[in-house]
Amino acid sequence: MTLKNFSDKVIILLLLLWAVVLLSTADASRIKELAQLEGVRSNQLVGYGLVVGLNGTGDSAATQFTIQSLVNMMERLGVTVDPNTVSVSNVAAVIVTAGLPPFARAGTSIDVSVSSVGDAVNLAGGTLLMTPLKAADGKIYAVAQGPLVVGSLAFGGEAAKIQKNHPTAGRIPDGALVEREVPFVFGQQRDLKYRLKDSDFTTISRMTDAVNEYFGGNIARSLDAGQMQVMVPDRYLDRVVDFVAELETLDVTPDTLARIVVNEKTGTIVMGDRVRISTVAVSHGNLNLVISESSAVSQPLPFTDGDTIETEDTLIDITEEKGNLVVMQEAVSIGDVAAALNAIGASPRDLIAIFQAIKAAGALHADLVIL
Repeated sequence: MTLKNFSDKVIILLLLLWAVVLLSTADASRIKELAQLEGVRSNQLVGYGLVVGLNGTGDSAATQFTIQSLVNMMERLGVTVDPNTVSVSNVAAVIVTAGLPPFARAGTSIDVSVSSVGDAVNLAGGTLLMTPLKAADGKIYAVAQGPLVVGSLAFGGEAAKIQKNHPTAGRIPDGALVEREVPFVFGQQRDLKYRLKDSDFTTISRMTDAVNEYFGGNIARSLDAGQMQVMVPDRYLDRVVDFVAELETLDVTPDTLARIVVNEKTGTIVMGDRVRISTVAVSHGNLNLVISESSAVSQPLPFTDGDTIETEDTLIDITEEKGNLVVMQEAVSIGDVAAALNAIGASPRDLIAIFQAIKAAGALHADLVIL
């Protein structure tokens, strides 16, 4: 055997091994996508404010809380105004929402969403005035201010109107500054808890095995179907961040439920790859009923005293499409299920009824979720 032939065989063997590795990890996901570290979460913020600078598209005079808010703001700025003479057509009352990300420090910028609460028709071109944002504990954690990015338009008159997207809601990128930090100290606790986003006994068991196999020992244990406890190894006590970063990159193949989700409103059907159907015979046909009315007029002969007579005639036509009786063998994959159902020639809305009938017959081994 020449050196060239030997090297070619080695390359082919390595490629085959690499293909096997890729196939074995095709359905795997990182722990970062499957679970979340307990305590590391965002917090919701909300505030009430005013958007000014609108071109006559703000709230009307009937929106009393906008007038009161504008008068109160002007008085805080040292301007005394009469509420009866205030026009708010260029002002809109809005609710401002934001998410305070974990580990956000004072001075960090976050995005905010602005939505009208009055009868303003367009927030384009407006500027949000200083708005405190509070959390569920009633404390102020951020302050928002700045020009809105609406990304829509709305023009029209009394008889016609053109609108694109939603003009009464917008965003301000980096529009709020964090003023207060959420009290949370990371790295001082020895044990960490991960919560699965979708609780499952098989998935949490695989995750625990993956952590123990990678780091060695029994540092991880499953507490229940949705929670895993991990003890930080001694060599990582002063590098907890590195330990978490290394742990969350581990690949785990999650287990999924056999489930079919159907939406009767839109005719949408989504099936998982574990859906199985036992051998069953399915026949599907449609019955069309058409009822039509026709009028027949009978006129008298000329120069007679007869009356014109009008009679109604009802025509009923019933047509039943030929039903196809198809024996669906026990399916082993979603492709087999789809092929068997397509052989019947049913539409997506018909398939919803078929799935319900198969489920009632006890031949569908999957959860049927109807939205």
